[in-house]
Amino acid sequence: MRLLFGFLVVTAAFAEVRPMKLKVVLETAMAQNPDVALARLEERKAADAIRAARDPFVPRVIVGSGLAYSSGFPMSIEGSAPSIVEARATASLYNRPQKLLLEKSREQERTTKIGTEERREAVAYRAATLYVEAGRIAEAIKAIEQQIINFERSRANTVVLIEEGRELPLEEKRARLKLAQARQRLQRLQFDREAAETDLALLLGFPPEDRVQPVEAERAVPVVSDTETDAVLNALRNSRELQRLDSQLKAKSWEMKSFDAQRLPTVDLVAQYGRFARFNNYDKFFNRFDANNGQLGMSFRIPVLPSLAARAQKDIASTEIVGLRSQVSVARARIAVGARRAWQIVAQQQLATEVAKLDLEVARDQVSVLLALYEEGRAALKQLEEARLQESEKWIALFDTRYGLDRARLDLLRETGNVLALMK
Repeated sequence: MRLLFGFLVVTAAFAEVRPMKLKVVLETAMAQNPDVALARLEERKAADAIRAARDPFVPRVIVGSGLAYSSGFPMSIEGSAPSIVEARATASLYNRPQKLLLEKSREQERTTKIGTEERREAVAYRAATLYVEAGRIAEAIKAIEQQIINFERSRANTVVLIEEGRELPLEEKRARLKLAQARQRLQRLQFDREAAETDLALLLGFPPEDRVQPVEAERAVPVVSDTETDAVLNALRNSRELQRLDSQLKAKSWEMKSFDAQRLPTVDLVAQYGRFARFNNYDKFFNRFDANNGQLGMSFRIPVLPSLAARAQKDIASTEIVGLRSQVSVARARIAVGARRAWQIVAQQQLATEVAKLDLEVARDQVSVLLALYEEGRAALKQLEEARLQESEKWIALFDTRYGLDRARLDLLRETGNVLALMK
């Protein structure tokens, strides 16, 4: 038990609370989030795949030796004449299938980069959501703390009235119940705030003991689409999913063309050098011996019969293209509907926020009226306390509607592919 307590003490000592603005949060997420880091590794792999596809067009030089003693006629060693030193260089001059596969690799690299942008947007959306949520909870905590102060004052006043015989003892129990409920609500909000700030720290790549706290008083999410039509057009234009599917379609098209191109001839550059020795009996079986020998030329290969495997692979690629086109059609419809609904929810939340503001103004005016009447002796203290309680509840309701509006705008940014605009 002591060891556990000591561990908790040490962990708390090294924990750090990091106040951050939204822009800094997003920049940190782009730099340190593990998912984004993995996406960058995928980009590197795609770039390496391009280098591998370019390899046949880059001259390859091999230097070695076919050193051997010959008894009788000098036979070949791995297809080459026995030699002290040999060097060979090969490179493709014309290889249409491989050229098309190189284009496919380049398109796959573009697909990978689009996938990285998708991950970046997903991480930015998650970070912004946690940031807004933590800020909303912090504001609600302040309102509940003020509400607890009001409840404590109301309970004290109720006790005085009971002692004077102007209230029943039941009212004191009701006051204690309201105070206990407010404290319970405060505790729940404090736990929720800690969870949101801890999740945000983990998302940014910080240790699990750390917490990230919002520091901006207002975290209004910008509006990027003024009308429903603009939202749909932006969503279709900026959709990373559609861009990724389009890139996959192009890559498959290059692959199909490469299978068709396998019927075309290929031309390779061939260069070879060999240093021969007399102990291989060249001077006994050939009219003329030369120690240094070399050749430079081209190798032609012309396919006569098409490969059954190439035809099958072409059919597979053709089927996959049909499937991708179907996915594009479904994705476009889903994205358009999602953007339209997201914009409508934003409009609803904007109206709800305006209603909550007016409701709060009415509650505040009611408090002002009752306060003036109380000072004149024309209103009871209980009425005034209840009006103040209603005002604090309206404040909390306004915080909730603001949070709902920010969440709706974040959802619209995600649907329209503009989440990373929050970093500007």
